[in-house]
Amino acid sequence: MIFNSFEFAIFLVLVFGLYWFVFNKNLKQQNLFLLCSSYIFYGWWDYRFLSLIILSTIVDYFVGIAVQKSKKNNQRKLLLWASITFNIGILGFFKYYNFFVDSLLTSFAQFGYEMQSSWSLNIILPVGISFYTFQTMSYTIDVYRKNLRPTTDFISFAAFVSFFPQLVAGPIERASNLLPQILGKRKFDYQQGMQGLRLILWGLVKKVVIADVLALKVDDIFENYTDFGGGVLWLGAIYFAIQIYCDFSGYSDMAIGISKLFGIELKSNFKFPYFSRNIGEFWRRWHISLSTWFRDYLYIPLGGSKGPKLKSIRNVFIVFLVSGLWHGANWTFIVWGGIHALLFVPSYVVGNNRKYTCAIVAERSWFPTLKEVVQMASTFFIVVLAWVFFRSENIGLAIDYLTLMFTKINFPPIYKNGLYSVGSLLFLDWIFRKDERLTFSFLNGINKRIIYITEAVIIAVVAYLISINTSSGQFIYFQF
Repeated sequence: MIFNSFEFAIFLVLVFGLYWFVFNKNLKQQNLFLLCSSYIFYGWWDYRFLSLIILSTIVDYFVGIAVQKSKKNNQRKLLLWASITFNIGILGFFKYYNFFVDSLLTSFAQFGYEMQSSWSLNIILPVGISFYTFQTMSYTIDVYRKNLRPTTDFISFAAFVSFFPQLVAGPIERASNLLPQILGKRKFDYQQGMQGLRLILWGLVKKVVIADVLALKVDDIFENYTDFGGGVLWLGAIYFAIQIYCDFSGYSDMAIGISKLFGIELKSNFKFPYFSRNIGEFWRRWHISLSTWFRDYLYIPLGGSKGPKLKSIRNVFIVFLVSGLWHGANWTFIVWGGIHALLFVPSYVVGNNRKYTCAIVAERSWFPTLKEVVQMASTFFIVVLAWVFFRSENIGLAIDYLTLMFTKINFPPIYKNGLYSVGSLLFLDWIFRKDERLTFSFLNGINKRIIYITEAVIIAVVAYLISINTSSGQFIYFQF
C-alpha cells in the first residue's frame, strides 16, 4: 500500500475516522488500534515480513528493560551488543547476504579460483527494513546511554516501532521524540490538521506531478545513454537529481503530514538541500534523519572530530562509506558515499564545513547574491555528478555515462515537460526555503479567505493531475 494509491486513500480515511471518533476516549485502545492499523499497512506488501518487525520489537523492548535493570556495566554492554547484533544480523542477511557472497566469488575469480555460486539465495528484501531496524537500535542505544528511560508499555512501544506513516521510508525517528507522543494523550488540532493536509498535498505534487513524470525520461536516458549526446546525458543526470529529491522528500512530506492528522509531530527530513552552499550544508539538509543517526551513533562513538586530524578524516570516510552501503547492496552506492567523503574532507580540513549551520540562503532578501548563486550552482553540479553512480546499475556504466557527458558534447533538444517540472519545483522551493513545514508564514497579512480559496483550487488541480497520471509507482527509497 503506497501513499499515492486509491487503496491508501480509503485506508487513511477509515483509520482517521476510527482513531478520532471511536478509540479516542481510551489511550490504550487508541494505541492498540494504531498498532493494528500499522501492521495492516505493512502487511499489505507481504504479511510474512510482519514476523520480522514483531520479532525486532520484542527483542528491543525486553533488552531495553533489561539494560535499565542491570547494574553491572559488562551485562549492560552484553545486552546492548545482543540488540545491535540481532538487528544488524537481520538487516545484513536480507539486504547484503548475496552482495557479499557475489563479491567474494568475484574476488576469488580474479585470482584464478572459479567457484560455483550455489551459496547465493533467492532472498526477498523486506520493505522498510533499513528504517525500522535503525529506529529500534537507536532506542536501545539511548537506553544504554541513560538518555532515555525504557517504557514498560509494550503496545505503545510496538506502535512506535511500526508507526505506519514513517515505517517504510522514514524519517528515522528517535524514541525521545516519537515515543512520548504515543504514550501521551492526543487531541485533534485543526491548525495542525490543515498543516498536515498541505504537506500531504505538496508531497503528492512532488511525487506524482514531478518525480513520476521525470522518471520516464530518466529511465529512457540512462537505459539508452549510448544513443544520446552529452547534452541529453546532462539533462538525464539533472532530471534524476530532481526526481530522487521529489520522490523521497515527497514521501517525507506526506509522512509528516499524515502524522499531523493523528496528532503526532515527526522531525523534518529535508530542508531544501539543492540550495546548499557547500557539501557540509547539503548533508545537513538531505535525509536529515539518517545523517544525524550516523553522526550520533557511528561518527561520535568512533571519536568524531576529537583527536588527530587523520583519525577524524578516517571517521568521516567510514561514515560516508557506511551511509552509501546503507542505501543498497551495490558497489555503486559505496562509490557514491566515497565521492561525498572526498568532497566533504577539504571543507572539513579548512574548517568551513559548518559555516552554514543555521543561516538560510538569501535570508533577508528574495534574491541570492552572486556569491551565493555560484556556491549553490557548484554544489549542485558536483552532487549531480555523484548521483550518476547512485542511478547506474554498475560502476562501469556510471563511468561510461560520465565520460560521454564530457566528451560527446551537443546541445540537447528541449524537453518542455521536464524543464517545466524542474523550474516549477525550484521556484516553489525557493519561496518556501525558510519554512519546510508549509505554514504559509510568508502570506501573513493576506486575507485568509483568499488563502483558503487558493488552497481549494490547488487541491482540485492536483486531484485532477493524479487522476490522469497513470505512471505513479512506488517510491525509490522503498528498495532501501
